[in-house]
Amino acid sequence: MSDTPAPHTARDEIGVLEAARDWLDRDGAVAIATVVDTWGSAPVPIGGQMAVAADGRFKGSVSGGCIEGDVIAEADDILASGKPKLLEFGVADETAWRAGLPCGGKVKVYVERVQAEGGGRELIERAVQAQQARRGLVIATRLKDGAKSMFTREDANVPEDVAQRFSTAKSSIKDTPDGEVFLHALVPPARIIVVGASHIGQVLAEIARLSGYEVQVVDPRTAFAAPDRFPGVKIHAEWPQDVLPKIGLDPYTAVVALAHVGHIDDEALKLALKSDCLYVGALGSSRNHAKRRERLLAAGITEAELGRIRAPIGIDIGAQTPAEIAVSVMAEIIRAVRGAKRTG
Repeated sequence: MSDTPAPHTARDEIGVLEAARDWLDRDGAVAIATVVDTWGSAPVPIGGQMAVAADGRFKGSVSGGCIEGDVIAEADDILASGKPKLLEFGVADETAWRAGLPCGGKVKVYVERVQAEGGGRELIERAVQAQQARRGLVIATRLKDGAKSMFTREDANVPEDVAQRFSTAKSSIKDTPDGEVFLHALVPPARIIVVGASHIGQVLAEIARLSGYEVQVVDPRTAFAAPDRFPGVKIHAEWPQDVLPKIGLDPYTAVVALAHVGHIDDEALKLALKSDCLYVGALGSSRNHAKRRERLLAAGITEAELGRIRAPIGIDIGAQTPAEIAVSVMAEIIRAVRGAKRTG
């Protein structure tokens, strides 16, 4: 298997599934094409999807434009027959060369018909609602016939292989006694809430934005929380205790306390430590963190909850400047998002 592409996220699919739902309501059926495997160079990662309507309209992508025409043609036949099909494009396939797949690149695309009857409309609607509410989903599709199961984090008795995907966001084909099953992990995009519109926060917000993460900045100090200091980033010039409950802290959210002002950082940490957010970090020396611990213990935070705080914040790379510290923090967040083990 080749290099692993970046995990596909629910943000990439919301528009596709909403379009599929609308076309289901209009036509009673829609074709959905999903990238289920790749080797070498592939423009769209595993999990990428495209919905195709009965009139040929489509939403989404399975190759960035390379093989969409061929997939749409197959989708038209599959809408008529109802029989799913696994398509493969690669270096040995003349069609793929004509379509412009990079040298050494192959992709498998599973195309299926989804009907409004028989639970198809309900499944699509549940997926759309879960994504809009930032709830992760794993959809298991048996490739031989398209039979599906849907799992959420809250479900009881979720298989271990499925449960891991809520954190890793990795989709793949799995061999089972009943044939190949595609486990499609649709999780919300990781979100970083920066508490404290500091110099470090400025750099971190920019790095996170360029890395494809959603970023929001919270700071009640209006002189700090100025739009011109954070171009392209959503800013809340409010107290953390007022705005964080409205934003919502979920398993795909990292909270970074960078104000370096106790009464601002502490309020954010109290909420973050009582939530199931994926990462909690706080700026400050070991001595300052010891004082912070005393304040939070007095406020009712438990020792176990305090243990979740990454402080001093960031991976230890000897960072000194605001930019270097921001890089170390971003690296630590990426490690948390990807589920990598800590080495220090």
